[in-house]
Amino acid sequence: MNKYEVMYILKADLDEETRKALVDQLHGIIVADGGVVTNVDEWGLRDFAYEIDGMNKGYYVVTTFDGTPEAVAEFDRICRINANVVRSMILNLNDVK
Repeated sequence: MNKYEVMYILKADLDEETRKALVDQLHGIIVADGGVVTNVDEWGLRDFAYEIDGMNKGYYVVTTFDGTPEAVAEFDRICRINANVVRSMILNLNDVK
């Protein structure tokens, strides 16, 4: 398994219950494939540097985990099709020097 870090931004207008359910769903993708979430850092509501799809704020979450490339591909796929995820970026920490 490789070490990864993912930052994703959720819509600012989500209520807390919906946001927690979405975070659990996304992290569940990693765990379902045998991965381990090692750290979750919720930065909370932040202003964007520029407007994205008419939004000026988003809820930032940074997660580090150990997982397989297949789990990362599925995580990325779900982030791209979920309307409540504004942006996401995944880094393979094994490649960072």
